[in-house]
Amino acid sequence: MKIATYNINGINGRLTNLLRWLAETEPDVVCLQELKCENHKFPEQALLDIGYYAIWEGQKSWNGVAILSRYGEIKETRRGLAVEPEDTHSRYIEAFINGVVIGCLYLPNGNPWPGPKFDYKLRWMQRLQAHADKLLSFNLPVAMVGDYNVMPTDLDTYKPQKYLKNALFRPESKATFKALVDSGWTDAIRHLYPNKPIYTFWDYLRNAYGRNAGLRLDHFLLNEKLKDRLVNATVDKAVRGWDHSSDHAPVWIELTDSE
Repeated sequence: MKIATYNINGINGRLTNLLRWLAETEPDVVCLQELKCENHKFPEQALLDIGYYAIWEGQKSWNGVAILSRYGEIKETRRGLAVEPEDTHSRYIEAFINGVVIGCLYLPNGNPWPGPKFDYKLRWMQRLQAHADKLLSFNLPVAMVGDYNVMPTDLDTYKPQKYLKNALFRPESKATFKALVDSGWTDAIRHLYPNKPIYTFWDYLRNAYGRNAGLRLDHFLLNEKLKDRLVNATVDKAVRGWDHSSDHAPVWIELTDSE
C-alpha cells in the first residue's frame, strides 16, 4: 500500500501536474492540502477518469483538504476537528481505506510569531492531540498524514538559525509536535532516515529549489499497529522542479499489505 501526501497549493491551477504525477507514480491513497477551491469546483471527474475516487472539504482561499483512493469509493469517518466558534477553516478529513484509518490534515502556519495566528496554531495542535489520543484507543492501523507546518528538529531545515523567529520552528511548535509523536506515534520519514536531511518544501524565492534550501514540513505519523508495516519512504523531489509546480513536493510511504 502506497500512501502519499501533497500540498498542492491550488488544485485547479496545478491539475495538469497532479494528474501527470498520479499517472507516473500510481500511489494508492493520496492526501491533498491547500486545495484553494470551493467544494463545487473540485475536479472530481478528472480524477475519476484516471481511476481515483475522492472525498474533499474545499475552501476558496488557503485551506481545503482531500483524500484520493484507487481502492474504490471511500468510507469517510470524520470531517473537521472540534472547532472554535469563529473557526471556519477546512483543515482535517478522515477516512477508512483498505483496512487503515487515514487522517489528512493541514495544520495552521502560525506566522507571524508572536501573535494571534501563532496562538491559534498551538490551540489547533492541542485539538489534534486530543483526537490523536482517541485514534490510539482504536484497535486499527492509523496514519495521520499531511502538512504539519512544523520543522521538528534542526535536521529538518537547511539553515536553522534563519528560522528562530518563524512559527514553524519555534520551540513551542516543536515541543507540541514532539509531545504528539511521543504519545504513541512514529514519524515514518525520520524512523527510516534518522540522520539524513530530507526536505519536502522549497520556497519560490531566491532559487530555493536550485540551492536545495529546503524544509521538512510534510509528515506521516503511524500508530503501533502500522509502523511495523513501513518498508519505504521518499520525496518525489523532481515534481517541485516542474513548470508551475507547488512549493511542496509529493511525499509517500510504502506499507506491506498486512501485519
